[in-house]
Amino acid sequence: MSVVLTRSRALNACRAYVSYALSRLGSVHVAHAPLFVSVEPANVCQLRCPACPVGLRNKGILGNRDNERFMSLNVWHRVLSEIRDTALIVQFYFQGEPLLNKDLPIMIREAHEAGLYTIVSTNAQALTESMAEALVTSGLDRIIVSMDGLTDESYNAYRVGGSLEKCKEALRFLRNSKSRHLEISKSPIIELQCLRLKSNEHEWAQFKREYKALGADRLVFKTAQLYDYANGHPLMPSNPKYSRYIQGEDGLYHRRKLHKGCWRVKSGVVITTNGDVLPCCYDKNHAYAYGNIMTTPLKELFSNEKATAFRQTAFRQTPPICQECWK
Repeated sequence: MSVVLTRSRALNACRAYVSYALSRLGSVHVAHAPLFVSVEPANVCQLRCPACPVGLRNKGILGNRDNERFMSLNVWHRVLSEIRDTALIVQFYFQGEPLLNKDLPIMIREAHEAGLYTIVSTNAQALTESMAEALVTSGLDRIIVSMDGLTDESYNAYRVGGSLEKCKEALRFLRNSKSRHLEISKSPIIELQCLRLKSNEHEWAQFKREYKALGADRLVFKTAQLYDYANGHPLMPSNPKYSRYIQGEDGLYHRRKLHKGCWRVKSGVVITTNGDVLPCCYDKNHAYAYGNIMTTPLKELFSNEKATAFRQTAFRQTPPICQECWK
């Protein structure tokens, strides 16, 4: 992990953990800045994944958005100036496909030079040989490549409009570029991520056998967030152990019970392409935005009335956006 633990970052982290402990006793106020920030390089994507708001927009199900955009370097530099002394981690992803932003390698390099741990998550459709080289040499610490099937049929059941071969090729590009620069750094960690779906459950064992041969350093399985699941869903795994939803006595499927009190809303934020600050990655529609970083300092937004009100709800009840969370 390449994060540089300065005195100011260590002190901020201590304050965050104390604040979280106090929140379990009823105090939701904060006296620290975010430890991690999820930055949204792009809010657009090439694919039409059935459980993604961007994919549903691409299908015309959720309608079109008038604010489709990429994060500018101007917004990014404001973010970096606000977090460089106190944050530990920057995640370069939220709703869209990060690699569609041509300035992404610049953002990663600047975050790396500031001593921050950097992560990117991608569908890999735009991960060309030159992009792989740019990412590897930027100082990126970890890259998550989503690949939800080992055949065209299983892959396209979820990654609608994507190419399995492009995904495999991207992994090769990353592995080869990483090998060329191994003497300088062992980063980035190449993480292959697979959603547990009905369409690929027969391939899970094969994933475990072959992920290293595909070019990845590690393999991570994740449960899938689904829409319209009450009567079941064609992508829901056969084994309920690997699903976020469980069938009740009424025959309908329900979201598994969640605990109250979230570490994420006390330790980090999401910052969108235009600088809006959100409590977490489940606020897909910006319903609980604290404000905008281009007009108000981040630390002030992180502790303002809107942030406090949201945390009070999150720790004492379960806000609508928290009902789909799997953390």
